[in-house]
Amino acid sequence: MQDQANPYAPPKAVVGEVVDDAALLASRGSRLGAAVLDGVIGLLLFSPVIVAVGFDLSAYASTDALTAAMLGSAGIVTLLLSLAWIAVTIMLVQKNGQTIAKKMLGIKVVRSDGSKASLGRIFWLRNVVNALPAMIPVIGKLYQLIDPLFIFGAKQQCVHDKIADTIVVRA
Repeated sequence: MQDQANPYAPPKAVVGEVVDDAALLASRGSRLGAAVLDGVIGLLLFSPVIVAVGFDLSAYASTDALTAAMLGSAGIVTLLLSLAWIAVTIMLVQKNGQTIAKKMLGIKVVRSDGSKASLGRIFWLRNVVNALPAMIPVIGKLYQLIDPLFIFGAKQQCVHDKIADTIVVRA
């Protein structure tokens, strides 16, 4: 009878150190920095067109061949840069839940339980569904104000994070 385990004995389990979830979350500043940096990258993609239009402010009304060539070339360069940016972003988001700026700042998007967030979840729920209210006059502007203010909650989740069931953590 001594070979049998005692049914009244406490369970034997390895208890690891408890990790504070808040310590894993990305700082609000790094999230803001990533959003601003992604915006700057997007603006830089359109700089060839902005520069080309800047050379001739009447470009839209002008039929000048040089102006048309500059806008056409700038448009092609912008299109190619945009396609490259989209490809790199898709690759990074699929691989590790990061945009270019998030990678640079060492943060990433994961599910609330810490598991990997899929490309579809990040694209559709965090971006597309989140952009829909912005299309509604007045309500859209109010939503755009309220969404980022939710970051001041305990879990530091904006509305788009809550919609997608994601958090942003240090990578």
